Amino acid sequence: MNKVDHQLTIAVRRGMPTDLLDLLRKFPRGRWAGDPRIHGLAEGWIQRHEMFRELSVLTAKATADLREGRLAAETFLPLFQRRMGLLLSELETHHHVEDHHYFPAFAAAAPKLQKGFDILDNDHDVIHDSILSLNQASCELIAALSGEVSGHDGDAMRVAARLAGKITGFDRVLLRHLEDEEDLIIPLILERTRDDPDFR
Repeated sequence: MNKVDHQLTIAVRRGMPTDLLDLLRKFPRGRWAGDPRIHGLAEGWIQRHEMFRELSVLTAKATADLREGRLAAETFLPLFQRRMGLLLSELETHHHVEDHHYFPAFAAAAPKLQKGFDILDNDHDVIHDSILSLNQASCELIAALSGEVSGHDGDAMRVAARLAGKITGFDRVLLRHLEDEEDLIIPLILERTRDDPDFR
């Protein structure tokens, strides 16, 4: 991976650099759904990202509902454990496949986009660290609510407040990454599928 300029890191940038978006201008988001080449790899990619977005929203909402008293701890725990566990584990797996299979293959097929794949690869490092932090905070809340650590309900709510802050930061980073990745990769898949129906 090549070094990424600070202005292009995930916490700073507002989107992919314009010089990497020629294909997005050729294949804008508004036309993806109607393009027959969307079926297959591109569609699967988008569906995976939508799952991450949905799980992120659900975990944030459940944590807010717990803090506001709209959800009892015994109802919250199984929902939260399942959804947060699925989000973090599937995201790690997805990024591993991208890093070791798709990104190298796509960069070889479109060398002009190498900077974009470097940016996305750097994102993955940042998101990995966020996943570890979020997992730790989640485990602390689960332990507090399960009675595995001594304390009062107020202590659990303070842990929940810390977790909510981490979820907010994680969501901001994740959503930026997913959108930028789609802007780079989906048009590339559509373009390459036009030239090579077997492109994967």
